[in-house]
Amino acid sequence: MVEPQEKVAHDSSSGEDEPKNHARSDARNDSGVLSPRTSVTAGDKVRRNVNAKLANPLAGYSHTDLEDMGAQYATKYQLGDESDIRAFRLGAVLAQDPYKYDECRGLDEEEVQILRKEFTSKWHQPRLMYVVIVLCSTCAAVQGMDETVVNGGQLFYGPQFGIGGKDSRSTWLLGLTNSAPYLCCALIGCWLTVPFNHWFGRRGTIFITCLFSALACLWQGFVNTWWHMFIARFFLGFGIGPKSATVPIYAAETTPPAIRGALVMQWQVWTAFGIMLGYVSDLVFFQVKDTAHIKGLNWRLMMASAMFPALIVITFVFVCPESPRWYMSKGRHAKAYRSTMKLRYSKVQAARDVFYMHTLLDAESHMKVGQSKILELITVPRNRRALIASEIVMFMQQFCGINVIAYYSSQIFVEAHFSEISALSASLGFGVINWLFAIPAIYTIDTYGRRNLLLTTFPLMSLFLFFTGFSFWMPEETMHTARIACIALGVYLVAIAYSPGEGPVPFTYSAEAYPLYLRAYGMSLATATTWFFNFVLAITWPRMLAAFKPQGAFGWYASWNIIGWWLVLLFMPETKGKTLEELDQVFSVPTHIHAAYGLRQIPYFFQRYIFRRHVEPERLYERENSDFADTGYDAEAQH
Repeated sequence: MVEPQEKVAHDSSSGEDEPKNHARSDARNDSGVLSPRTSVTAGDKVRRNVNAKLANPLAGYSHTDLEDMGAQYATKYQLGDESDIRAFRLGAVLAQDPYKYDECRGLDEEEVQILRKEFTSKWHQPRLMYVVIVLCSTCAAVQGMDETVVNGGQLFYGPQFGIGGKDSRSTWLLGLTNSAPYLCCALIGCWLTVPFNHWFGRRGTIFITCLFSALACLWQGFVNTWWHMFIARFFLGFGIGPKSATVPIYAAETTPPAIRGALVMQWQVWTAFGIMLGYVSDLVFFQVKDTAHIKGLNWRLMMASAMFPALIVITFVFVCPESPRWYMSKGRHAKAYRSTMKLRYSKVQAARDVFYMHTLLDAESHMKVGQSKILELITVPRNRRALIASEIVMFMQQFCGINVIAYYSSQIFVEAHFSEISALSASLGFGVINWLFAIPAIYTIDTYGRRNLLLTTFPLMSLFLFFTGFSFWMPEETMHTARIACIALGVYLVAIAYSPGEGPVPFTYSAEAYPLYLRAYGMSLATATTWFFNFVLAITWPRMLAAFKPQGAFGWYASWNIIGWWLVLLFMPETKGKTLEELDQVFSVPTHIHAAYGLRQIPYFFQRYIFRRHVEPERLYERENSDFADTGYDAEAQH
């Protein structure tokens, strides 16, 4: 068995990672395999110190020091009267560890009750916080609806624009037109996130991107050629790209820690809801007849209807407060405090969160690691392993094949000899299932783990995609009903397998795999990756369907799910429930050692779950072994 790596023990004064006393200190285990416990270079120590400092920049301070720091901060930036200064004295102590509010002296009974309820009844929040939640959910619905109204629209505008055939020109142009927003996202849109947020703030960016979305959707309803549709949809990418990165950031920066993870996870749930709304819109406008002067009125209404959720966001986005962290990055500390007070029940809560934001931003501004952060992603082994794992899950989110169904399900069902109205109805069924099964993912992702979910769902998705494709071989003449039922069943089963796995995992995993000082760069790359391969998928599917037939096209993506399973097994460590220090440990395990560990999990699985034998799981990291359980600082000092 591989010798587990040393659990990192952070010394807040020196920033060095010193190994504790163990029976064996050499770099190899009993079997001669190189142990993950390798020597730590000076550069690694600096990087781990950076990450640990950002994990909690207040670690190591006494309560007296924290009270003085809070009072000095409130006085320096003129954040209020004596009651506000008191709030910052207490808030600075709470910021070190919000869960230890019972140990904070000076709180009155009402403040203690509010702080306790923050964790015991985490959804007991001020009304304005629920307005923020509605805003973020509606933004996600905008995203989903923007992506799927084209599903039904293409059945009509393709033939009208002369690109509805199965010849090479038509299939490539239809794919290019449909994929235009994702091309824009990958090449331009995602990279506008940082400047847009810098210039306009979080609310301003959300407003501008929803305005782009609304105008582009309306524009799509007035085009009369395929290239005009391409331009309108390319413009839509300016609304999709920056919004997809900004809304989760805004949600994370405005919500208290107790509900932050759940709210960020809801982006996937409400995006799935928007996807379903796109199919609803296609069905609602399907029967609309052309007028004397308007040809294709039904698809024009379908494409334009996606503007309505964006218009809803535009009407109330400025009712919500701006992100306190954004205000603080601009030096507007008083506005940051007032913004936070609107989203909390007490001044102490607001002072706690504002002081922690200030301390974290101050720590970030002083962090220097000696080279470009882009180079740090590639050249530092710990970061490179996180990069590889993140890129695998982002790539596979597209190449698992789910979005060919999301964008082209109506075309797929028509290919299966559904009528157009039946095809749109079947697509709505896919949308409903995709949304309903996304809801339990909020629970399953933190219960079963990211890696386990993917290792379970990839084989299922592969099986169901093969089943869907092979169902097209059933003879239409003699097995019409069974053929239609099997194709629809296969598509629905794919959605069921996707929703708890590749649906929520990629963005969650990418957000936590990178060290904090590189997280913004890693997430920008991850977002651009998923949108680029979204473009590749959308542009190639019509031609692939014509060239490979449904059997080969579905088989292609079924095969990629098998490849994805092997990539996850070998190169993707588990991150569920890990602290930042433990994540440094996880991603410091050399790639070949983790790959060998992954291969050894295959016979373990068969021994334990197939042959039902009692076999102990292999412990790759010391944190997994009870012998190395965290027993507190006093116990460590006795070693």
